[in-house]
Amino acid sequence: MTHVLLTGGAGFIGTHVTAALLAAGHSVAILDSGHPAAHRRPLPEAIAGVPIQVADLRDRDAVAGALRGVDVVVHQAAMVGMGVDLTDLPAYVGSNDLATAVLLAEMTRAKVRRLVLASSMVVYGEGSYACPEHGPQRPPARARRDLEAAHFEPPCTVCRAPLVSIPIDEDGSLDPRSVYAVTKLAQEHLSATWARQSDGSVVALRYHNVYGPGMPRDTPYSGVAAIFRSALAAGEAPRVFEDGRQRRDFVHVTDVAQANVAALEATERPGFSAYNIASGRPATVGDMARILASVMAGPAPVVTGEFRLGDVRHVVASPRRAADELGFTAAVDLSAGMADFAVAELRA
Repeated sequence: MTHVLLTGGAGFIGTHVTAALLAAGHSVAILDSGHPAAHRRPLPEAIAGVPIQVADLRDRDAVAGALRGVDVVVHQAAMVGMGVDLTDLPAYVGSNDLATAVLLAEMTRAKVRRLVLASSMVVYGEGSYACPEHGPQRPPARARRDLEAAHFEPPCTVCRAPLVSIPIDEDGSLDPRSVYAVTKLAQEHLSATWARQSDGSVVALRYHNVYGPGMPRDTPYSGVAAIFRSALAAGEAPRVFEDGRQRRDFVHVTDVAQANVAALEATERPGFSAYNIASGRPATVGDMARILASVMAGPAPVVTGEFRLGDVRHVVASPRRAADELGFTAAVDLSAGMADFAVAELRA
């Protein structure tokens, strides 16, 4: 039995990871700050019977105490999403990067040498693309003038024809395009440096678009699936940005929880390793909205043409490395997952 310190264990993904770790026979300690971006109500006393230690990861003494007797840290705690605007920048850097630096420093003192890190597909920025004539490309950030003209597809840098989206693997270039994305990449760099200098092991799980029971609703930090569900529950049509054809890989939170168990139980790999945690079955945002509207018997989605400058067009993943090296394959397809999500309790 492995004793795990789970940061952010009271959050959306963290609660599912807690349950999965316990079901797999591991013992768990939870450390969670109750950050208002994720929790608009006071934290419960326990998750799945595990008491919650309420503390900020930037509190070195609290982290040092929580690490006593720990074999592995599973680090889920983070501010997520696009946030409100650039005034969120200090909160993201403090909560995600400074907190991770303190955690790694205290892991060094405590001689804890294994970390499972919740990373994100946002570290890639845009996904992988190819021009049928000019081959593979990674397009630059989209310009406001193009988006305002409804030119959503990244063009070939040579012939200006629309590029074709292809699955990205873990060796793809990293080009974060939002404040949140920059902080997630910084977490990867910090933990990779820590692994090299401490002879430690880091498994970074690059989550793609996670959805499922317990998602926070109606906040600037909510995922798009929760925003759509809240609209449908109010009898309103989901508002789909751009032309609705932007592609993502939607992965159910129970699969993400199992990926954490797989990472914990895999043969220890020295140094830093990253894995896409994805279904391998991409869909457009418009498709997801239509499936959810159908299972909720709600109004059809409305494609608005609106955009957010920090959004990327297509990010679809190759899940092969996680299958080959961690033994993880997502089990829940989008139709079944959305049927479950349509009636699931969300985080108020």
